[in-house]
Parts: sequence; structure tokens; C-alpha cells
Amino acid sequence: MKKKGEFRIRVIYADTDAMGIVYHANYMKWFEIGRVELMREIGIVYSELEARGYNLPVIEISCHYLLPARYDEIVVIETEITSIRRASVRFDYVIRDEKKERVLAEGFTLHPFTNNEGKIVRAPRYVMDKINKT
Repeated sequence: MKKKGEFRIRVIYADTDAMGIVYHANYMKWFEIGRVELMREIGIVYSELEARGYNLPVIEISCHYLLPARYDEIVVIETEITSIRRASVRFDYVIRDEKKERVLAEGFTLHPFTNNEGKIVRAPRYVMDKINKT
């Protein structure tokens, strides 16, 4: 089973600031797109996870900005699950230009598994199985 994903998106005008450069907070949105789509590809749909009483809040996030992305460019979001523990999962991200010649940003997010009351709980077995399946 795939633990890495690659997703392309086009920078829209609303993603940019007055200088035509992607506003820094939008990289966090792109991280989420990469994370949700990777989970979907391995068979874990966020809405189904929530329906089963589990959540994956972000408790830590980091983004290192290297080069600007600009309006109408295609960017590639590379997402990888780099750690799965009893009660948490970490995703690493690399944002590249369309030709994958330049790294624009890189970062990670860390997520505990929680129940609907916000208490940290063990990762559900079916999630562990899907992530660890080779």
C-alpha cells in the first residue's frame, strides 16, 4: 500500500497576496489537501474516520519557505506518512514547481488520534492496517 502521494494544483488568484506571490498560510491548506488525498488513496476517508468517532487534529505544524509560488503556476504537493505510532501520525510535505525542478516549501504536520471528546486514543486498528500494509 502506498504511503506517499503526489497531487497537482493550480495556484488561483485568491491564493496570492498583493505582490502576486502565494500567501504563506495557503501552504498549510496545501498540506491539508495532500494529507486528505493521500489518506483517501490508501483507503481512509476523513469523513468516515469522523463517523467512527475519531479525529486527527493538527497539534504541530512546520513550514520552511524556500522559493515563492505565483499565480497560475501548477504546484506539486508531495505527501508522505513518515511515522505512525500508537496514538499519532506524522505527515511530511514537499511543495515543488510543476517540473519538480525547484523545492518551494517543505514541512510537516503531527496529528494525535482523538475521540469526539478530544481525548487522545489509540489509532484504530483498520487505520493501522491500511497504513502498514505493504
